[in-house]
Amino acid sequence: MIRLGRGLFFLLAGGALASTVSLDAEVPAGRWAKKSAMPTPRTEVAVAEISGRLYVIGGFGGDGRVVEVYDPAADRWSSKASLPLPLHHTVAAGVGGTLYVIGGYSPDWRPTGATYEYDPALDQWRARSPMPTARGAHAGGVIDGEIYTIGGVAGDGRRNSAANEIYDPAHDRWRVGHSLPTPRDHLAVIVSGRRLHAIGGRPGGDYSRNLGTHEVYDPDAGRWSQNPPLQTPRSGIAGALLAGRLFIFGGEAPQGTFREAEGYDPLAGRWTTFAPMPTARHGLGAATFGGAIYVIGGGPRPGGSFSDANEAFSP
Repeated sequence: MIRLGRGLFFLLAGGALASTVSLDAEVPAGRWAKKSAMPTPRTEVAVAEISGRLYVIGGFGGDGRVVEVYDPAADRWSSKASLPLPLHHTVAAGVGGTLYVIGGYSPDWRPTGATYEYDPALDQWRARSPMPTARGAHAGGVIDGEIYTIGGVAGDGRRNSAANEIYDPAHDRWRVGHSLPTPRDHLAVIVSGRRLHAIGGRPGGDYSRNLGTHEVYDPDAGRWSQNPPLQTPRSGIAGALLAGRLFIFGGEAPQGTFREAEGYDPLAGRWTTFAPMPTARHGLGAATFGGAIYVIGGGPRPGGSFSDANEAFSP
């Protein structure tokens, strides 16, 4: 008998190999399905779900103002009014049926605090009060109708920001929360149970120094705490919540891009490896709808590569 990896292989007469699955084999949970490709291949996008539609915002590819919307029920794409300003590495969030796009880099890599509101019924954008700290490669999440914007790069495009700035769309005003303990960029933020999880990322834009850092913000207590780190340190990732579990997808390092899909159970305090993405990539976006997470766009190679990938994950 010969063991190769996870299977058991038996040498038969004539030299043929027959195999069976070993009792201790571990097959990662979850399955992936390829969906209709995004019309404009892009990377460093922002993705948000509103009323059963997934909005993919800006990024490299097109002219940086591209807004395309995916209907998961029909597996079909459509185009919407362009962003007022070309943006990449921005944040998008849905609040009460309205889309908000906050910060990011302009085409010359200058961080911006621009805040835009999009009305899907009118297919129109309007400018709102800017984010206090102009930033790109930050991340965001929504709690009680307010948008928390976390970390990123500010100033000259190399200095990390610890900013935790909160936007109230109902009153078009900003306030400041407690600073992120580990300033970094290209991280993911996922909200679960009135807690904001800031996961992964990298310092100073350097993806040779990827982090697995997992810090959790309690807005009621006004404090951050440390949780078990991401199993695979990475940046340029996407995150989403499904069935009470936090999922992190993709990323990049100098050696290449990641296919990893890892999930965190807040009740058990434990990370688990799930079935890998069909297409390794970074700078992707993710949003949950109808029992699946749709992982869209991103670059298949480190740096400025593009894809039209649209892959749905079910755990």
